[in-house]
Amino acid sequence: MSEKNKIIPALFSALLAVFLFFGLHEVGLNIDNVKEQITVGFICDGDESRPFSENFLRVVDSLEMQYGSDVNVIKRTNIPPEEADHVIEELVEAKCDIIFSDSANYSDIVKASAQKHTEVQFCQAFASNANDEPVLKNYHTFTGEIYQGRYISGRIAGLKLKELIASGAITKDQAVIGYVGAYPCAQVVSGYTAFFLGVREECPTAVMKVRYTNDWSDYSLENEAAKKLISEGAVIISQHSDTIGPAVACETSHTDHPVFHIGYNQDMIGVAPNTSIIGTSIDWTPYISSAIEAVMTNKPIEKVVKGHVHGNDIGAGFEQDWVRMLDLNYLIAPKDAETVMNECIEEFKKGSKQVFIGNYTGADPDDPSNTIDLSTGYPENKNSSSPTFNYILKDVITIESD
Repeated sequence: MSEKNKIIPALFSALLAVFLFFGLHEVGLNIDNVKEQITVGFICDGDESRPFSENFLRVVDSLEMQYGSDVNVIKRTNIPPEEADHVIEELVEAKCDIIFSDSANYSDIVKASAQKHTEVQFCQAFASNANDEPVLKNYHTFTGEIYQGRYISGRIAGLKLKELIASGAITKDQAVIGYVGAYPCAQVVSGYTAFFLGVREECPTAVMKVRYTNDWSDYSLENEAAKKLISEGAVIISQHSDTIGPAVACETSHTDHPVFHIGYNQDMIGVAPNTSIIGTSIDWTPYISSAIEAVMTNKPIEKVVKGHVHGNDIGAGFEQDWVRMLDLNYLIAPKDAETVMNECIEEFKKGSKQVFIGNYTGADPDDPSNTIDLSTGYPENKNSSSPTFNYILKDVITIESD
């Protein structure tokens, strides 16, 4: 081979190497710092026996399928806030590269730990303090835009009310929804308002009564609150609480007509086969798996996770599969429920569905002088993944108390 013919392949190989090197760095992959194996920590306020934590931890199985032995998972469950700091230190000592926590009650503790352990990435669900000073490169917040699933659940509940009215089981004036809420906070208020606005789109005469348990997970309190709502005339019960108590109350109710249930986090059909219609939940897998990928490839989490990015905070809905509808109980589901559900999901995916809008006014429960007119709409999750709508709609939603 001539000297000229030897030079051309060598030059081509050198150019190819330069292209690959700069090309990989251009797309953000630091080839010198890719981790072949990482350790992932989870800290939860409950365990798999509680629907909320079970739903959050469901992602662990998918991680094992996706990454195999490349990801080592350490779970710490049933951790009260006062023990969180100690448990986080244990996870850091176990060489966790990234730690996920499921309760907003941990948020200040987790952020303080992030400031202390800058080599670890911390990701906190249901919190809104990632962009508060000090803003940390290794502290992130995330939440699914669950109001979308709540709204669809409400549409299906509204269809059921229409069906009950048409059959003569109830009158238009008896279209009463009951809602068991954990606390009077924006997370709960936003959810039940979206649910109610969905109901109203199908049944304009519907009203809703809300009872708070002031506890995220107490079967007895939730069951009793649902029973009281049923005794006050509720014909459909939904919930933002963490046990099967409301579903069991519906299934065992002794009224002239069935009292139906709309669930959250967990499919309730197994415990209420005759009354549980559908439910909704956040799917944590898209965020958690992508955040892990970011750590493995040494990229910023907000550059890898697909969603609505607000600084160090990310949220998303159906368009990124962060929200899902649980199984529809076809035995008792109203006609057209599946069609309405699928149409709504497509609208959310296209970004064409606005929920918090209508001929309603609301008042802040903490400051009644702070009111809102929904005629022009309220863009929930516009600037944060954590819900911010915290107004009680006047005349149509009442807060019940003993």
